[in-house]
Amino acid sequence: MRVSFTVNGRRQQADDVWEGESLLYVLRERMGLPGSKNACEQGECGSCTVRLDGVPVCACLVAAGQAEGRDVVTVEGLADHARQRSAGADAPGTPLDEARRWTAHGHPAHPTHDAATPAAPAHDAAGPELAPVQQAFIDAGAVQCGFCTPGLLVAADELLERNADPSDADIREALSGNLCRCTGYEKILDAVRLAAVRQQGGT
Repeated sequence: MRVSFTVNGRRQQADDVWEGESLLYVLRERMGLPGSKNACEQGECGSCTVRLDGVPVCACLVAAGQAEGRDVVTVEGLADHARQRSAGADAPGTPLDEARRWTAHGHPAHPTHDAATPAAPAHDAAGPELAPVQQAFIDAGAVQCGFCTPGLLVAADELLERNADPSDADIREALSGNLCRCTGYEKILDAVRLAAVRQQGGT
């Protein structure tokens, strides 16, 4: 079957999708958007979290056909989504080719600079800007292996969109479906707190 839906602000379609195929599989394997991670495939870890019509969901549990005609935001589109939200604009979104090439400039997958050399800031012209929550995760040291990070970012961004000044309890509840085995969660909480302060105009 053919499935058509909006991904990061752009209308996309996938052909020859079989009935049992998940939204996660379509995003990763058919649309070339690997940011949402394939881990437990049971909706337990949150690594595949995306927003479906604004609501965080585990993409591994959503049948591709259920996304027909709906709006999906993945971690690759977070920066553009945040930019549109800030401007209150109805922009066309992130082109699929651009999303596929997305990297956090200054923070390559295999960095070559030594510890004494500071990484380039997020506003460097070498690549796209980061969403505020993405930059906060970097600045707070909330990223280690990075496997859980995309899902955490999507969930945290959604929290800050609906609650600009979340309590620690709010943050814990919003991220309760996202598991991390590296950080002990404190740095992640710090990152969301930092993003919230910056969103309110603080430093």
